Amino acid sequence: MPNKYLLIDTAILPEVFEKVVKVKALLNSREATDVTEAVKAVGISRSSYYKYKDYVFTVTDGLKEHRVTLGLTLGHEAGTLSKILDFIAEHKCNILTINQDIPINNRANVSITFDIASMDIGMESLLNEIKCMHNVIKAELLAME
Repeated sequence: MPNKYLLIDTAILPEVFEKVVKVKALLNSREATDVTEAVKAVGISRSSYYKYKDYVFTVTDGLKEHRVTLGLTLGHEAGTLSKILDFIAEHKCNILTINQDIPINNRANVSITFDIASMDIGMESLLNEIKCMHNVIKAELLAME
């Protein structure tokens, strides 16, 4: 039977899963020289790390195609979409498609699909930055592959 994956908010998961991801990040960035140092820094046991390390990943760790689709609701104001596209491009993402509905009640729904193979920022950080931009009413991750 093939593996099945779920996208789950860390707020409902045991803290150990997030700590395993932190250990991996410390090892990948070479801030920790070995597993013992990394698990000590985040406060979990080596056995917990080894138990879950092959099963816990960040959203971007498991990507194969490196494509993301964001769903946005934007206020109808000149330059809003352009600023978002510029921001995505600044972080080395390649825009693949843009679909925009006609604005109704001064709001427009937009979906943007882009390649994140060379992205220089985490997906969560990119999405949070977009959410904070002027005139962005709603921003959510619709799909990743």
